[in-house]
Amino acid sequence: MAVCAKAQTAISFPGAVISTSGSFPPRQAIRGSQMRVFNFSAGPAAMPEEVLRQAADEMLDWNGSGMSVMEMSHRGAEFMSIHEAALTDLRELLNVPASHRILFLQGGGIGENAIVPLNLLGTKKTADFIVTGSWSQKSFKEAQKYGTPHIAANGKTEQGFTHVPHIAEWHLSDDPAYVHLCTNETIDGVETFEIPDLGDIPLVADASSHILSRPMDVAKYGVLFGGAQKNIGMAGVTVVIVREDLLDRALPICPSAFEWKTVAENNSMYNTPPTYAIYIAGLVFKWLKKQGGLPAIEARNAEKAKLLYDTIDSSDFYVNKVERQSRSRMNVPFFLADESRNADFLAGAKSRGLLQLKGHKSVGGMRASIYNAVPLEGVKTLVEYMKDFEQGRA
Repeated sequence: MAVCAKAQTAISFPGAVISTSGSFPPRQAIRGSQMRVFNFSAGPAAMPEEVLRQAADEMLDWNGSGMSVMEMSHRGAEFMSIHEAALTDLRELLNVPASHRILFLQGGGIGENAIVPLNLLGTKKTADFIVTGSWSQKSFKEAQKYGTPHIAANGKTEQGFTHVPHIAEWHLSDDPAYVHLCTNETIDGVETFEIPDLGDIPLVADASSHILSRPMDVAKYGVLFGGAQKNIGMAGVTVVIVREDLLDRALPICPSAFEWKTVAENNSMYNTPPTYAIYIAGLVFKWLKKQGGLPAIEARNAEKAKLLYDTIDSSDFYVNKVERQSRSRMNVPFFLADESRNADFLAGAKSRGLLQLKGHKSVGGMRASIYNAVPLEGVKTLVEYMKDFEQGRA
């Protein structure tokens, strides 16, 4: 790899400064030097090394074009081929039916909190929200600017958000424009595994932090969206999968760049798209296909999650408050029984190359985000450290 071969950097960690040059060795060879840490960040998150290497190799010259993807016209033949391949691969991975359009937008998950009601309220005022954590709570608050949203179910308890309310507990409005559900709560570690059939009511799912971690029946959703910076790729692009019959409901005040119908009619090119983020997403899609697709990646993710949760559950030293049937496979929050030791735990983890384990400021504690690109080796290393810390060996 010509670009990688020129790399010369100094990487510092507690107790060491490592100078590197030449092409990058395999992960197994560099783990001891800590050139590549295990990154448990909730997002932007770990990326597949294979994707990073290919992007580095193609940085100055994509496919013999003589230019970087960053420099390409979004309407040129080179980028259009990248864009179409990404759309095709994503449709295949998620088995997206012909009834749904795939859009690439800016704005992220937070942006979609406004973009969804602007596109779906239409002549109605009410949308229903299933509040299962911090992100669905934030979505409900944003929707108040455009209509009169209604909380149809709330999973908050004295312990915080610990479960997904069963469908029997949902109290839907008489005629909501849609029902909003965050299918994986990044901060609280709550994931929805059973998706109800709501008949004619469109179900909107914020799947930002677990999209592409397992198969999903896209046909059940009116809208499925997710920011890229968890399992799709780098920050900057948001994937929106929307049923075609919902493209005519936008409020007049909806900005044209965020009106799904306009974006769909222009093949996501109405506004200059985040070209490099789409390119990276396309590389991730191809990487996922090489892993065996979503059934294979789900099995891997289930193994990683089980290993970490079993370690937490087998000890009085660590605590997870989420009910077992609602535990996220992607974001695992946990607490030390003695929280006065939090700083020591994080410092020790960092010394072993285990980074970004501090919990979100709104809930505290720890959080390990174990997305697709976090290898089983990383979770095993974390578990080994947790046991050592508990036994006073770290």
